[in-house]
Amino acid sequence: MDSIFHEKGSLCAQHCLNNLLQGEYFTPVDLSSIAHQLDEEERMRMAEGGMGSEEYRTFLQQPSGNMDDSGFFSIQVISNALRVWGLELILFNSREYQSLMINPINEKAFICNYKEHWFTIRKLGQQWFNLNSLLTGPELISDTYLALFLAQLQQEGYSIFVIQGNLPECEAEQILGIMRVQQQQRPRLIGEDEAQTSSGRSVARGQMDVVSDEAVDDDEELKRALALSRQEMDVEDEEADLRRAIQLSMQGSSTCGDKPGQNEALTAEELRKRRQAYFDR
Repeated sequence: MDSIFHEKGSLCAQHCLNNLLQGEYFTPVDLSSIAHQLDEEERMRMAEGGMGSEEYRTFLQQPSGNMDDSGFFSIQVISNALRVWGLELILFNSREYQSLMINPINEKAFICNYKEHWFTIRKLGQQWFNLNSLLTGPELISDTYLALFLAQLQQEGYSIFVIQGNLPECEAEQILGIMRVQQQQRPRLIGEDEAQTSSGRSVARGQMDVVSDEAVDDDEELKRALALSRQEMDVEDEEADLRRAIQLSMQGSSTCGDKPGQNEALTAEELRKRRQAYFDR
């Protein structure tokens, strides 16, 4: 798998061509040059109807149909770029191609386009690979799944083009021509791992916050329990002291002596002092 050239990024037209050719053959500058050339040819054709015509002035005011600032390039740019290598594009679902009754596994490569995205499906050795630049790596496609994959792409709105002609030789073609590869894990979309990691971190942070909140609640409940316990102990101490004071008072009132009134007065005074000392504590 390491021998397969797989260019990744957002310049999908450039990556599509380079992944097809298995090398860094085209740059954005190269494709922009082709697009400008096509724009000039279209301008000259429009000028044939008169440079003062309303159609010509409207054409000049419109943006290029062959490229834009996002890095998109039209099918005309792709087609002209491949002609440099003697390669041609044929629409997969055209009557011309379907009448040939060719099994897709017998082709060499396909280029797929949906809106502004381009990617390549290519055969290397005896195996097919999805070389989409939005994937983290090449994706192995079995022969039995290839036709289903192409049909699925068509249902999703993709335009599929068959590559005809001899592709340049490459290292992956030589290596995979003598050995087959097995893919244990399919590649992911670029950014999917980061999104999952970020999501996992958010969940972990949320769990930590919940645990932290629970710990705070537990601490608060423990503090309240301890405070209640201390209050209960204080109440018990007060009740015990009061019971002892009342007991002493009763003992004092039942004591025999020469002057009962004096003993009763002293006992009451003692009780008052004891209670006062307790409240002072």
